Amino acid sequence: FRVAGEAFETSILIWPDRCVAWDARTIADLDADALHLAMTGPDAPVPHAEILIIGCGAAFLAPPKGLRQDLRARGIAVEWMDTGAACRTFNVLLGEDRRAAAAILAVD
Repeated sequence: FRVAGEAFETSILIWPDRCVAWDARTIADLDADALHLAMTGPDAPVPHAEILIIGCGAAFLAPPKGLRQDLRARGIAVEWMDTGAACRTFNVLLGEDRRAAAAILAVD
């Protein structure tokens, strides 16, 4: 990935003001605890994002059972899509001045 001129060869977490490498590699690495930390942890900006866009890889794969509900219970709105669509959607939300974050799995 290339974000704001910086190259990343790993999965990434993106907020409007920064991007960091992320150790998630597959959909199996995406659980409510990891994604909650991505939204509210020490790297996350404040105020926290109102929506989390998840890019699940080259092709759409359904989220693990119960994940969406677990995140909603923690107050996190989630949109789940393939990585390309997630990148485009994140850019649109930024253009609308929305407080968005994205958790993007690297595409092999």
